[in-house]
Amino acid sequence: MSSGKILPRRQAIPVLYTRGTHYEVGFDMGRTFGSMIKNFLILSQPLNETYLPLYGTAKGRQIYNETLESVKGSFPQYIRELEGVADGAEVEFHKLFLLHLDEILPQALKHQPRNKNQPTGCSSIIVNQKHCRLLGHTEDALTETLNHYYFVVAHIISDKPQGKYNVKEEHFMSLCYAGHLPGYTMSHNHHGLVFSINTISAELLRSGKTPRHFLTRALLATSNVDDAFRVLTDAGVGAADACSINFSFLADPRQMFYNVEMAPNPDRKNESHLSIKEVPLGAHNYHANQFERIHLDQANELMLKSSVSRMHAFGKYKPPASEHDVRNMLGDVTGGCFCVWRDNGRCDEVVKTIAVGLFDLNAKTFSLYSDNPSLTEPHCTLPLLYK
Repeated sequence: MSSGKILPRRQAIPVLYTRGTHYEVGFDMGRTFGSMIKNFLILSQPLNETYLPLYGTAKGRQIYNETLESVKGSFPQYIRELEGVADGAEVEFHKLFLLHLDEILPQALKHQPRNKNQPTGCSSIIVNQKHCRLLGHTEDALTETLNHYYFVVAHIISDKPQGKYNVKEEHFMSLCYAGHLPGYTMSHNHHGLVFSINTISAELLRSGKTPRHFLTRALLATSNVDDAFRVLTDAGVGAADACSINFSFLADPRQMFYNVEMAPNPDRKNESHLSIKEVPLGAHNYHANQFERIHLDQANELMLKSSVSRMHAFGKYKPPASEHDVRNMLGDVTGGCFCVWRDNGRCDEVVKTIAVGLFDLNAKTFSLYSDNPSLTEPHCTLPLLYK
């Protein structure tokens, strides 16, 4: 029974192991976490107060349909996967797809004011030293997302090549928000890809293009750096909204990390606008929720203030060179309401840090925290799926 209540932080991280077709894996996610998904749909203020009312208008339905058809044209397998989630959880598909559209619908309709309750967090730290290769990430989200997430370890084998990149097999682990596809948080796959995502709230969004959530879902199927850049470029369509991707491949002979800022193309070209930063051996990098290199207008003032505050907090530390350093930085509580680790202990806080992940590329492990990593040990440390 779905209560529609926000619970205090639970010291639990559910993990589902599943295999099958895209639809079957989606169905397993929906069936296993159906109660959590239903509860999240009740609690989600952006969905209920903004997206659904706009979806009920003729223009809103048109934008929804043109974006859905665009995704079907490129990634029909991920639409089937999301249909599986909806069927397994016994919820309406359009509500789940609206969550993946995020702010595309209100921005395309010039809906004012745009939803003020948007996530204002997610911080990523890259350490690329020979003895210490780490990617650490805080997953910050609206408070209603607290306790409404799970990890999925999925092995998908298809009879026929799927989508625009003809993918037949996927094997990955990803943190998923309830009712959402894998890929838009922190993830890794059996090709040795590890990555984290920082949401960026661009002012310019484009309907009829590929929502970022589907591009990062497609990233889970990539096997090398060139594959990853090809997916993010999305030639022929392009990104509908913006984010930052921090990634590396275990087998990359250059041992390079990358930060990619991705945005809708300002020149209306049918491909994403990308800014690629290499983080070589001997270097480190931080990224929050603002463009550091792309010069486009950004929409969420609170997100920008929070990003500046968190980057300032990181700047007070010496360059990180160990797991201990990264854990302390991701657990930093200075900076008032815009600190790195966000949790005031009450349920009335708009945004909270819901989880932390730490990839260790040398040890080939992934550590998961449901509480402040500077004060607690990981819930678990799992081996990477690297084949």
